Amino acid sequence: MVVLIGIAGGAAGFGAGRLGRHLLCSARRGVRPPRMWCEAAVGLLWTVVAVRAATGMPLWWVAVPLLLGWLAVLLTACDVLASRLPDVLTLPAYPVAAVLLAVAAVHRPDVLLGGAAGAVVFAGTYLLVRVVSPGAMGPGDVKLAGSLGAVVGAVSLPAVLFVMAAAAALTLVAAFWARIGGVPHGPAMLAPAWLVTAFAPWP
Repeated sequence: MVVLIGIAGGAAGFGAGRLGRHLLCSARRGVRPPRMWCEAAVGLLWTVVAVRAATGMPLWWVAVPLLLGWLAVLLTACDVLASRLPDVLTLPAYPVAAVLLAVAAVHRPDVLLGGAAGAVVFAGTYLLVRVVSPGAMGPGDVKLAGSLGAVVGAVSLPAVLFVMAAAAALTLVAAFWARIGGVPHGPAMLAPAWLVTAFAPWP
């Protein structure tokens, strides 16, 4: 049964990834990801979430890592190919995150407080860095930080600090390995954030 649920999740993710790739290609100032890249990436992430749901993840939380995985793939494509995190993806993430956490709060009321605190800490820290050193932080990163902080903070505030530290470390490693400046920071934010939501230790 777990295998069948995983296959179903992967198939749904493949379709969602294809839709996402078409959205990126058709958007104003859009990007053109390599063929099948979005489909395969979203399919893989949704397979993991489907298996997690079949083995204990609360159903009221499943939508969070599913939608974050989809968003992460699209934003990673934009950041890698065009060095930007477009408003058309980062700004709608706020109301979507609010709705998802409101649903989760029916079962776990504390996620609302955690989400609000996480959004303030993540976005506030990134905004401070942007103000102090504009070259070190792009505006898209700041806009993304609030919604990521909300869903990660719903898990726990220490998880927000972990994601911020992991994002900084991954960016530094990528810059050192590539030996170039201007390494996209968005993927380094999104990867640990998705892992936290997908493997949240809900009782």
